[in-house]
Amino acid sequence: MKAQNDSENIVKGTSRKCIASGEVKDKSALLRFVLTPDNMIVADVLEKLPGKGIWVSCDKMLLEKTVREGLFARAVCKPITVPAMILDDVEKMLSNRVISLLSLARKSGCAVAGYEKVKDWLSKGVVSVLVQAQDGSERGKSKLSTPRGGTFIGWLKTSELGLAFGRQTVIHCALASGGITQRVVHEAQRLKGLRPVKGDHRIAKKEKTAI
Repeated sequence: MKAQNDSENIVKGTSRKCIASGEVKDKSALLRFVLTPDNMIVADVLEKLPGKGIWVSCDKMLLEKTVREGLFARAVCKPITVPAMILDDVEKMLSNRVISLLSLARKSGCAVAGYEKVKDWLSKGVVSVLVQAQDGSERGKSKLSTPRGGTFIGWLKTSELGLAFGRQTVIHCALASGGITQRVVHEAQRLKGLRPVKGDHRIAKKEKTAI
């Protein structure tokens, strides 16, 4: 019965099969790769490149397995070229995607940065997502808490958040509810799969909504 349901999901176009794990997942949890005319594998983060998609889970270990065991070549049944830095390239693409969306959220008034502004938004109950830099001061970050039912993102760097807000570095950021916010959450979750956070105990708390 499960196999039948998986096949139905694929037909509907909402799910794809990961070539590394064999699992059928929603496309939001996968990364798309395509083969170029010169037989090179490239990542298609925006899912817009022509060609048949090759799908791998947003998981660093599974991506490493895909490269190590030659699963891309097996998927297309022909010799191909896999760039040596493909994993780093994918992480950078996803990072840039999150930065771009955060910048759009800032310009639309859906995001603020800085301890005092974030604290103010939290006090007013308008925060849907709390973002804190992975390399920021733990003491400073502990003074702000994700509202119950909200989402916490804690695996971006201070320099990456800084780029989104036109500053050198940013530690604290908050987003209000909205369509752009959901896109930030989605892309940030994909990035997290390639950037495991050590001791990420805050995500496991009940009040942190899974993303």
